[in-house]
Amino acid sequence: MNRQTHWEKIYGEKAPDAVSWYRPHLETSLALIERAVSGCSASIIDVGGGESTLVDDLLARGYQNITVLDISQTAIAASRKRLGEVSERVHWIVADVTRAPLEPSAYDVWHDRAVFHFLTATSDRAAYVRQVAQAVKPGGHVIVSTFGPEGPTKCSGLEVVRYDAESLHREFGVHFRLLGSSKEQHRTPFGTIQQFIYCCCKIE
Repeated sequence: MNRQTHWEKIYGEKAPDAVSWYRPHLETSLALIERAVSGCSASIIDVGGGESTLVDDLLARGYQNITVLDISQTAIAASRKRLGEVSERVHWIVADVTRAPLEPSAYDVWHDRAVFHFLTATSDRAAYVRQVAQAVKPGGHVIVSTFGPEGPTKCSGLEVVRYDAESLHREFGVHFRLLGSSKEQHRTPFGTIQQFIYCCCKIE
């Protein structure tokens, strides 16, 4: 089963609030995004946005230039239906982030919560980093969240790579200046705890 087929199956079978990474609101992500940008005209891409409510909260705060990318058409369709007419104000991309045709220097902020840790192949991680370097404007911010050192070793039937701040930053390299990192104890809809690490970098 390829990557896209796997995620179409997951989103087709499970309700939005029945996946382990679900949160009603991504408070940490919102705070980091608001700290990174100076106004509501900033161009923001949410990678692996799926059925996340981050787009809802960004729209509610007045952000005008939002892109949501996900490998699953099912997940994107669910978010568009949830938002209704407001969804027309969002740019939606259905694609694998490692191969998506992204415009160069298009984004002020790149946000990813829970995609990068699924990239277990070195070649996929390198392709992802190339996409970030190409798509984010010089001086732009990159916010990536993965499972931390004490997080799960598998998720949705797939192996993952766990990171601390240093090892995650090392994947991106010296052109990404680490501004800060934090840990979050995420309570899943099933009552279990998952450790996430957040890193915020600036492209030099």
